[in-house]
Amino acid sequence: MSETRSDGELLRAIAADADRRAFEELYRRFAPWLTARLRGRCADAGLVDDVVQETFLAVWRGKARYRQEGDVAGWLWRIGSRRLVDALRGDGARGRLRQALARLRHRDEASAEERVLAGVEHGDLAGALVRLSPELRAVLQATVIDGLTTREAAVLLGIPPGTVKTRAMRARRQLREALA
Repeated sequence: MSETRSDGELLRAIAADADRRAFEELYRRFAPWLTARLRGRCADAGLVDDVVQETFLAVWRGKARYRQEGDVAGWLWRIGSRRLVDALRGDGARGRLRQALARLRHRDEASAEERVLAGVEHGDLAGALVRLSPELRAVLQATVIDGLTTREAAVLLGIPPGTVKTRAMRARRQLREALA
């Protein structure tokens, strides 16, 4: 009977011994989740698949080092989301067009994160978040939840950095007013 290793144990085995089984287990554990989450940000399934592969290659090759801080899923998300931003940045106008089309296609569909945020039951936070416009919620999600910089959020959302700052400020003000 084989014992299930923790995420940290898998990463240590990969880093120390280039343990292929540990890598395969980590990949099976997190690749579907990372793919689904990145597809919520990018309509190009091929690009998302490439980014997921690049993320796990960085782990395998030791270019991405886990420092035992936070959970492994969050660490993989930071690597993957930054690689997606880099890939979109390299795509230029074509990447922005794909993002705009994805937003139009999915504008009436709530993402998993939006549904979770809407379900938060601390005070009236859920109601306040639901009342924000989709543009303001998208900026909050990118900058607060996903932890992207203003510049990275701008690339991801296909808007200027100044617009990201303005929308973030408006969103925070509206949330403060709604929760006061």
